Amino acid sequence: MNFYVIYCVAALLVAFMISFTVTPLARIFAYSIGALDVPKDERRMHKKTTPLLGGLAIFAGFVVTSVLFCGMSRELQVTLCGAMLIVITGVIDDRFNMPAVLKFAIQIAVATGTVLLGDIVIEDITIFGKLIVFGPVWGTVICVFWIVALINAINLIDGLDGLACGISAIGAFTILIISIIYSNTYMVTFACILLGACAGFLPYNFNPAKIFMGDTGAMFLGYILAILSIQGVMKMQSLLAFLTPIAVFGLPIIDTAFAFIRRILHGRSPFSADRGHLHHRLIDMGFTQKQTVCIMYIISGMLGMSAIIFSLRNLDATLEVFTNRRLMFCACGILVCTVVIFAVSYAVFKNSHARRHSGLGLPKEEKPTEWE
Repeated sequence: MNFYVIYCVAALLVAFMISFTVTPLARIFAYSIGALDVPKDERRMHKKTTPLLGGLAIFAGFVVTSVLFCGMSRELQVTLCGAMLIVITGVIDDRFNMPAVLKFAIQIAVATGTVLLGDIVIEDITIFGKLIVFGPVWGTVICVFWIVALINAINLIDGLDGLACGISAIGAFTILIISIIYSNTYMVTFACILLGACAGFLPYNFNPAKIFMGDTGAMFLGYILAILSIQGVMKMQSLLAFLTPIAVFGLPIIDTAFAFIRRILHGRSPFSADRGHLHHRLIDMGFTQKQTVCIMYIISGMLGMSAIIFSLRNLDATLEVFTNRRLMFCACGILVCTVVIFAVSYAVFKNSHARRHSGLGLPKEEKPTEWE
C-alpha cells in the first residue's frame, strides 16, 4: 500500500510538472496563431485580450504521464485517440469559432467511437436487488449521452478564471477517493494523473488569468472525466453507481440543464451564449470573481463529499472507510502532497513572474512586462 501511494504521488507530480512547464509554451503558441479571447460583450468577465489553448498543457500532462505510468492498453489507446480528436476540435474552435452544431456532431462521433472501440459500455445495473438489463444498444446510448453531456457541462461552466479547471480537479479527486474505496487501483492512478495535470495549469489560470484553457481544455476535461466516472464508478452496476457521478458533477450539470431550458423557453438555440449562468448571477449579486469561484468550489466539494457517501453501501461501510488507517493514509497522503506541491509552485510562479517576464515569441504589442 505504501509503495502504491508513492507510485500515485509520483504520477501526480510528473503530470503536474509537465502541465506547469508546457503552459507558457501553449501561451506563446496561442499568440502565434491568433487563438485569443477578446472581450467584446458584457458576458465576458475579463477586461483584456487573453490567450486560449491552455488545455494543450493539461492534455500534454495527462497523455505523457498516462503512457509512462499506465502502459498502452487497448482501452487507453482508444481513450487517448478520442481525446486527441476532441483536442484538435477544441484548437480549431478556439482559433476559428467552429459552428456549435458541427462541434456537437464531432463530440457525438468521438464519444460513440470511444464507447464501441474501447468497450466502455454499461449493459446492466442492479436496483434494490433486481437486475435491470440495458443491453449493448441502450448501454451504448447511455454512455455516449453521458460523455457528450459532461463535455458540454464543463465547457459551459468555463466562464470565470480558474472555475472549470478547479471544479474538474475536485471531480478528479472525488473519483480518486471512490476508486480507493473500491480498490480500483487502475482508476486511482488515472485520477491522480488528471488531478496533477489540472493543478499544474491552475496557477496560470487563477484570477487574473494569464491564459484560458479554452474549448480545447474544457472539452478534454469533460471527456476524460466522463470516461473516468464510467470506468471507475458506473461499472459498479448499482443504482448508486449512476447517482454518484451525477452528484460529483452536479454543479456543471445543473447549470447546463438550466441554461438549455432557459434558452429554449426564450426561443433561442440551446447552444447560444448568454449571461445567465450561476457564476454570472453571483457576479451580478456583488461578489467578486475570486469570491464567486470560491463559492462554487465549496458547492462542488460538498457535492463530491455526498458522492463519496453515496458510493458506500451502508453506514457500517462508511464507518469502516473512515476508520481504515491505510485507506485514510493513502487519501490524505495524496491530498497533502497535491496541496504542498501546488502551494510551493504557485508561490514560486508569482515571485518569479512578478519581477519580469521576457515575453519571448509574443507579438510586440502583446508582450507583457510582468505577470501579476
